[in-house]
Amino acid sequence: MSLAPRLDIRQSQSLVMTPQLQQAIKLLALSNLEIEGFIAEEVERNPLLEASAAEDSDAPDREPAPEARDERVAADELVAGTGSGDEPTLDVDYATESHQQDSVADGGSGMDGALSMTGASAGGAGGEDGPDLDAFADTSLSLADHLLAQAGPAIPHEDAFIAAHLIDQIDEAGYLTVSLLDIANRLGVPLVRVEGVLATIQTFDPTGVGARDLAECLALQAREADRYDPCMARLIDNLDLLARGELTRLKRMCDVDDEDMADMIRELRGYDPKPGCRYGGEPSQSVTPDLFVARTKAGWAIEINASTLPRVLVNRSYYTELSGGQQDKASKAWLSDCLASANWLVKALDQRQRTIIKVATEIVKQQEAFFLKGVAHLRPLTLRQVADAIEMHESTVSRVTSNKYVSCARGLYELKYFFTSAIQSADGGEAVSAQAVKSAIKALIDTEGAKILSDDTLVELLNAKGFDIARRTVAKYREALGIGSSVQRRRAKALEGVR
Repeated sequence: MSLAPRLDIRQSQSLVMTPQLQQAIKLLALSNLEIEGFIAEEVERNPLLEASAAEDSDAPDREPAPEARDERVAADELVAGTGSGDEPTLDVDYATESHQQDSVADGGSGMDGALSMTGASAGGAGGEDGPDLDAFADTSLSLADHLLAQAGPAIPHEDAFIAAHLIDQIDEAGYLTVSLLDIANRLGVPLVRVEGVLATIQTFDPTGVGARDLAECLALQAREADRYDPCMARLIDNLDLLARGELTRLKRMCDVDDEDMADMIRELRGYDPKPGCRYGGEPSQSVTPDLFVARTKAGWAIEINASTLPRVLVNRSYYTELSGGQQDKASKAWLSDCLASANWLVKALDQRQRTIIKVATEIVKQQEAFFLKGVAHLRPLTLRQVADAIEMHESTVSRVTSNKYVSCARGLYELKYFFTSAIQSADGGEAVSAQAVKSAIKALIDTEGAKILSDDTLVELLNAKGFDIARRTVAKYREALGIGSSVQRRRAKALEGVR
C-alpha cells in the first residue's frame, strides 16, 4: 500500500440549499402579515428596495411589479433553482386575465368552465380613511394590577410584600395556585400572617378572587350576597353530588324541600366560577385573511388580500446614480449583490403569490360543494391529491397552506381546514369527510330533546345516513367537539329542569 501523497478525482451528487432557495422556501410558509414584517426588514437592509402601498402605481423610475412583466417562473422550478423566463405560467391565462383587480367582483374569465381567477395582487378591504378598530380594543388593567391597586389602602405597609407575592400567584381565573404554607416558608413569615393577608385579598373586587378551589370561590360569593346559610354551605361542600345529579341525596343532606333546592341551585348558577376572567388576560387577536374567495357569474374569483401585502419595487434610478460614481471593487460588488438580492426578492414574492393562488384554486375545485352547500358536503382531501393535481411537490402545498386563512361567504377558514380524513360510506358510495361526520353528530345531539342519544344510538343514526363509522370513532369525534357523554348530558338535562 503506497503512502505517498497523490491527487484523486471523485464524482458525487449533493443537494445544495442556496440562500435564494432558502428564502423562497421560507416565503411560502409565511402569512401575509409575516411577509409584511419580512419586507420591512429587507427594505431596511437593502437600499435599492422600496415598499409602497398596493394602490400606488406612479413609480416611473422603479421596476414595475412582477405581475406586470412577461417573466414567469414555475413554482417548483423556482424552488429547484432551474426556472427560466420563458417557462409556462402557473395555471394562469395571461391573454385574458387582469392582474390589477380591485375586488373579487371585478370578474375574470372562466377556468375549466366553472372557476375564474382574478389578479394575484388584487386588493382587500379597508383603507386609511376607515375606522381604526384597534382603538376599540380593551385597555382595562390586568387582574394583578386591579388587585394591587386595591391592596394599597387595604393592606398594612409591613404586609405589602406578602400581598404582592400572593397576587402574583393568582392565575387568570382568579384562583390562588400555591399553598399558603409554601408561601410562608418562602417568605419566612408565620402562616397565620399569610392567611390574614389572603383573607383581606378575598374581600377585593371581583368577589371570589383569591379562592383556592371552586367551593371556596362560590362560598365567598354566597357570603357577599348574604346567602351563605348552613343549607347553602352543605350544598357547596358537596358540589360533586350536584355534578352527578344526586338531588334526592342533596335534599336529605341539606334538609330542604324541592322548592328550596331549586332556589339554591338557581343561586349557584348566578355566581361566577372564574371571576378573574373579567379582567386583563391576553387581548383577543383578530385573524386577517390571506385570500378572498367569492362566487361570481363567471365562476369562482380567488385573490390575494393585498391590503396586508405591500408592493416591493426596485429603485433603478438610485442604482444608476450609485453605480455612476467612483467606487472601489468592494463597493461595486456590494452594490451588485444588493441589486441581485432585490431582483430575486421581487421575483420570489411574485411567484409566492402565484403559487398560493394555484393551490387555493385547486382547493376550491375540490371543495366546491362546501363553498356552495356547507360543511356537510366537505370532501375528504389530502395534500398529495392537491399536489398531484397541480404538479407540485407535497411539501410545497404543505408550506402554502400553513398559517394562511381564506375568507368566503361561509366565514373565515384556515386552508388546512379543507384537508380532512375520509370516512367510508355505509352503502359503498363515495367516502365523506370527517368534518362532515362531526357536523352530523353535532346536529343529532343538538336536536335530541329529552331523549338523550347514546353513542350506540348515534352509530345507528349515522349508519342510516350513510356513514360507516364505529362507536369509538363517534366517541372520539364527540369529545373533539366538546360534547359530553350521554350520562353527562342526561345529568345536565336533569339539572336544567330544576328551576
